[in-house]
Amino acid sequence: MNVSICTISFRHSLQSIEQLAHWSAEHGFDGIELCGAHARNLHSSPELNGQWLQSYGLSVPLISDYLPLHQEWESIFPPLKSLITLAERWQTNKLRIFAGDLGSQQISSDQRNHLVKQLRRACHYAAEHGRQILVEIHPRTLCDSIPSTLQLFGEVNHPALKINFDVLHTWESGANINRAFTELRPFIEHLHLKNVHNRSDLDVFLPERVFQASASRKGMTSLFHGVIDYDAFLSEHDLTGLNASLEWFGAHPFEVLQEDNRKLRAYRKEKLYH
Repeated sequence: MNVSICTISFRHSLQSIEQLAHWSAEHGFDGIELCGAHARNLHSSPELNGQWLQSYGLSVPLISDYLPLHQEWESIFPPLKSLITLAERWQTNKLRIFAGDLGSQQISSDQRNHLVKQLRRACHYAAEHGRQILVEIHPRTLCDSIPSTLQLFGEVNHPALKINFDVLHTWESGANINRAFTELRPFIEHLHLKNVHNRSDLDVFLPERVFQASASRKGMTSLFHGVIDYDAFLSEHDLTGLNASLEWFGAHPFEVLQEDNRKLRAYRKEKLYH
């Protein structure tokens, strides 16, 4: 398993991509997951690209962004085309989006059919350019439960559609994490790793809170100190060849990411020799 940081962890601090690349390489990370907004804001610095990042021994496992799948194709195509261009620049073949912005119990059948149609079309365009579309297990989307996620994959029925398996949000859905991972494994291309103290703290990850600079981060915790037993999860599954990102939204990102990666590296080393 290759482990990356996310630029989204530094959304409220003043850090350049050069600083993040240097720090990530120095502390044993394998890559940097780029937030779409951050990637777009590097437009004026074309010398910063995938080849440049490789000089640090790093790669971009995926670019995380959004597509307005509830709209018509004329509104979806421009941001999708832009994402493909960013993926080419940063030499990644994975684009993370969300499966809409309505949960499986809130969306109407007509709305769902429309989203499925647009997602299939987006996958077709991405595949023509050698890219994959990753939908994330996440509340308030069609991937808010394992049954709805499997239904979506059957409806879209396109080989370019894959999963970003967010461990915490899978647990949040009420699913058994290990069973869900096994069931979805044929589609999983990436993992997001984060943790929380208690189920009652899950609201801390709501978009309207997590992206607000002044909002409380109470409830967020480092990977191995929360309610999700990552030791058990990592021991249960062979994650060889998969990429994972430490998706930290709280304070002191450098310290927390360094400590979590240190423990992950010890775990990976133990798996390697056993």
